[in-house]
This record gives sequence, C-alpha cells and structure tokens, in this order.
Amino acid sequence: MKILSSVLNGVLKIGAKQHNDSRGWFCEGYRQDTFQQLQIHNVFVQDNYSHTIKRGTIRGLHYQKEPYAQTKLFRCISGAVYDVVVDLRQHSATYLQWAGFVLSGDRFEWLLVPKGFAHGFQALCDHCDVQYKVDETYHPDAERCICWNDPTLGITWPVPQVILSAKDRQGMRIAELGHTGE
Repeated sequence: MKILSSVLNGVLKIGAKQHNDSRGWFCEGYRQDTFQQLQIHNVFVQDNYSHTIKRGTIRGLHYQKEPYAQTKLFRCISGAVYDVVVDLRQHSATYLQWAGFVLSGDRFEWLLVPKGFAHGFQALCDHCDVQYKVDETYHPDAERCICWNDPTLGITWPVPQVILSAKDRQGMRIAELGHTGE
C-alpha cells in the first residue's frame, strides 16, 4: 500500500500493490499494520456495501455530526464511480472546498475520508458496487445530507441525468446547516 495523493487537508487516495499472473491478480485489501505505517491509525468498526443499479445515481452527500462523526475508508469493487468529498471542518484551510475522484473496480484504490467531511458518489455505469469501512457505527439521528447540487459548493457531476433517493432529495443546503455543519 502507498499513498497516491493527498488533497483537502487529510483526504488520501491509497493504492494497493497488485500481483498479476495468467489467472488474474491478488492484493491485500486491508492490513492494519500497513495502514499504521502510513500514519492511518483509525480502528474501523463497521463495513458497509452498496450496489447501485443505474448510471447517474448519486448517493450522498452524507456525514454524521459529532459525537458520531465517521472516518470512511471507501473503494469501488466493480464498475466505476465519481467520488466526491466536501470539507465541513470550519477551521480547516480547505473549508467548503470539494474534490472528486474516479474510482473503479479495475484499480484497487482506497479513498480515506476523514471525520468532518461530507461524502457521496455518482455511478458512472450501471451496476456499481462499493465497500467502505467506518470508525464509528451508524447513528440515524446524527446522519445529515447536503444537497447534491448546492450552489455554494458548485460540484460538477459527470453524468447529467441524476437519480436520487427520496432521502437524498431532502438534502439541506450549506446555508441551512449554519457554520457548524450540523
């Protein structure tokens, strides 16, 4: 494993070394001591899996407020997604900035999304699967959703035909959340 890029004051893209041969490939997906060598000391307590059927579907932008904020270790298992993170940490130099990453099942890459970030993704093809680890369990009362097309953020989503869940259609605008991201 190695850090491929670092953006927005703490978001890391991490790649795994693949061992290829005529049968396919093998790599270690997660190994705690290797992550600790990369100075990632989170203890992940829950694994989540998601299957998205239709291209253009956006899931997010989600986060949990304190005291249940989560660090996420996110990857695409099959298909491809456009993954977006938004810095909601009020005292951060990158506050309210966003970054997007293409993640695909063809490359074994993780995206580490620290606490204090909203996170979401858009399916770039039909039938995408993602997996992510979190260091805090799900607390529905602490969950928040930011509107995918909030003009304050100006996120450019690659697929114009957007599909949203009823819950994600109720996402709030940054201005409605106030300065604390709550």
